[in-house]
Amino acid sequence: MTSSLRIARDTLIADVKVAIRSSPVTALLGPRQCGKTTIARELATRPPVTLLDLENPRDSARLAAPIQALEGARGLVILDEIQRRPDLLPVLRVLADRQPLRCRFLLLGSASPELTRHASESLAGRVRFVEMGGFSLAEVEHSRARRLWLRGSFPRSFLARSEGESLAWREDFIRTFVERDVPQLGVHIPSVTLRRFWSMVAHYHAQIWNGSEVGGSLGFAHTTARRYLDLLTGAYVVRQLPPFFANLGKRVVKSPKVYVRDSGLLHTLLDLPTIAQLESHPKLGASWEGFVIEQIVRSTGERNAYFWATHAGAELDLVVTRGGRRLGFEIKYTDAPVVTKSMRIAMADLALHHLWVVHPGPDSYPLDTKIDALAIADLDSLLRKVARGRR
Repeated sequence: MTSSLRIARDTLIADVKVAIRSSPVTALLGPRQCGKTTIARELATRPPVTLLDLENPRDSARLAAPIQALEGARGLVILDEIQRRPDLLPVLRVLADRQPLRCRFLLLGSASPELTRHASESLAGRVRFVEMGGFSLAEVEHSRARRLWLRGSFPRSFLARSEGESLAWREDFIRTFVERDVPQLGVHIPSVTLRRFWSMVAHYHAQIWNGSEVGGSLGFAHTTARRYLDLLTGAYVVRQLPPFFANLGKRVVKSPKVYVRDSGLLHTLLDLPTIAQLESHPKLGASWEGFVIEQIVRSTGERNAYFWATHAGAELDLVVTRGGRRLGFEIKYTDAPVVTKSMRIAMADLALHHLWVVHPGPDSYPLDTKIDALAIADLDSLLRKVARGRR
C-alpha cells in the first residue's frame, strides 16, 4: 500500500508536452515502475487519445496489422512498453511522415539497452527522447530528503506506508527485474548470477570500475563483467559516470565510476534497511555521493557530467560543463565541510568557474574564493540557476 501523499511532477510533464508539440514521436524512457504510465495518463486528459499497453495481450493483438490499426488514429497515441514491440518502430516512421500529420505518438519504454538505438535508427529526425526516473529532490519537500535518500525515488517505495513495506517493494522489484524483465529482452543470464553481479556493483558503488577484479571475484572474464554492466546501465538501474580528461598535462584516470542509480535499491542490495544501519556502514559516504550526483545529473543532463581523478591522487566527484564553463561538485557527508588539497588542485587544473561542496547540514556559506558549502536543501535552487545560465 502507498500513502495518500501526491507528488506533483509539473516540470517533467511540461518537458514531455514540449517534446510532443515539437516532434511527431516522443519517447519517454526510464526504469520500470518509475511512473511513466502515470505521467502518460496525466497527458491523456484531452481527447482524442489512444492508449495501448503492449504487455496486454489484447492490445498487442490489435497491432497484428499495425498500419491498419494505427492509420486512422487521431490526437495522441500512447504505446506503453514499446521495448516489447521494436518491430513497430519502422511503422511509426511511415505514419510520422504523413502530411498533414494526423496524430502524434508517445512511446513509453523501460529496461531495454537496445531501445534508444533502434528508435534513433528507425525514427531518425522524427523522435525526441525524454528520460525520466523516480521522484527527485525538486519534486519532494525538503523535509523528506532523508526519506528519499533511504527509500529511493521509485514512487511505490517512497510513498509506502512503512519502512517495511518500502523494503518489501524494493526486494520484489529486484527479484522481478532479474527473473522476468531481463529474460523478456531476450537476454539469457541466470537470475542468480545477475543478482550476484548487481550486488557486486553495489559494493563498488562510487568507485572506479575494474572489470577484471569484479569478473575474477565472480568467476568470469572481464568482458562478461563489462557486458553485464552495460546491460544494467541500459536498463537505467546503474550509472557509469565517465571520466573528464583533456590535455591537462597530467596522468588522469580514464575508466568510469559506477553507481547504483537508485539509492533505495543500493541500500537493499547492501542489506541496509534502516537509516541507523546506513549511518553506521562503511558505504555511508558513497551512498550520499551517489544520491546527490543522481540529483545533479538529472538536472544538468548526463552528457554534461563527468568525474575527475589523477593518478597522483587528486579527484573531484563531479564536473559539469555548462555554457562553456566548468562547474565542480564535491559531495561530503559532514555538517562542516572544509576545503581540501584536491579541491584546490581541481580548481586550478580544470579552471573551474565555481565549486560547491554539497553536504547534509542546514546552511550554505562560502568556504573560499569560488568555493561554497551547499546545503542539500539549497541544491535545487542552485540547479535552477545553473539551468538558466546564471551560475
